[in-house]
Amino acid sequence: MTARKPQPYPRIESPGSKEDGCLDVTRLVPHRRKIPPEQLKQLIREAIEKANRKSSRQSFAIPPQADEAALVEIYRKAGEDLFRYFKRYCGDPASTAHQIHNKHYRDVGLEQFRNRVVQKGRMNSGWRYQFLLESCANHSGRFKSVSSLGLSEADFNAVIDFKEPQPALNLYVSVKNRKNTMGGQDWPKAIQALENVAVHDRNRTGPYCCVFGIAMDRGQRYIKIERRTGRPYSVNSEVWLSDFLWPFFANYSYEEIMTAVLEVLLDTEEADTLLFQIGVPEEILESFGRACRQRGLINESGIFDDPYKLVKFFCE
Repeated sequence: MTARKPQPYPRIESPGSKEDGCLDVTRLVPHRRKIPPEQLKQLIREAIEKANRKSSRQSFAIPPQADEAALVEIYRKAGEDLFRYFKRYCGDPASTAHQIHNKHYRDVGLEQFRNRVVQKGRMNSGWRYQFLLESCANHSGRFKSVSSLGLSEADFNAVIDFKEPQPALNLYVSVKNRKNTMGGQDWPKAIQALENVAVHDRNRTGPYCCVFGIAMDRGQRYIKIERRTGRPYSVNSEVWLSDFLWPFFANYSYEEIMTAVLEVLLDTEEADTLLFQIGVPEEILESFGRACRQRGLINESGIFDDPYKLVKFFCE
């Protein structure tokens, strides 16, 4: 990846420390207020609502007035959606084909349904904390401006003043739930993409710092290093873990944020069903089975009997 010139903002000089070269946040204006608890809970409710609109936790929705014919159609589409999920997220075609060889489509469909529930829950959670972090920054009173960028590489931009008179610092923030959201091979491309957003932002004045905010993994912050060379992927990009991220933008600790989210969930939503308790309508599994049969993946008994056909199917 192309190395960018170091941005002219004050940095920590502490050789051997994980924070060596990171932004010196003591030179930035501090928080001057704390978002009141009730306002924080309202921001959480709004973040949950936005996340639900963006990516519902439900695998399928049934309108209250749906009649039997409508239910049949809903289940049929849900089974076909499940089949598409089965193909798209198989992971390793060879290992998946080996795993489900000689298994019945109902057992495979049930496992896929539960896997999809987990994935949708994680996506919903990711949106929730992205929206919440941005809202907290916006209402904290610490930042000159906070704006959503609407890009896959960057979730929002926050501009903050230094204590001394000098151009304000632009923070380009990409929020992830956990570090393992991206594999090791994905980090260089993500870092370059985020820095490209900052470099080519025509509305920016002053230096920039790119931040990968990790909403849930505990810890402080560091600059991502390339193992082979020992050099940073970018001296202008940092990874901020939850114990640093939330206090910086929200003026609340990670545990305080999670406790507040829990209290809102207890007030507004029923607890999710455990995976082993999930009952999948038979019609959805039958629709999944029909899709498998139409592609020639199962025999007359509903068994995935040919792993070679499965590999070919997954590799299409």
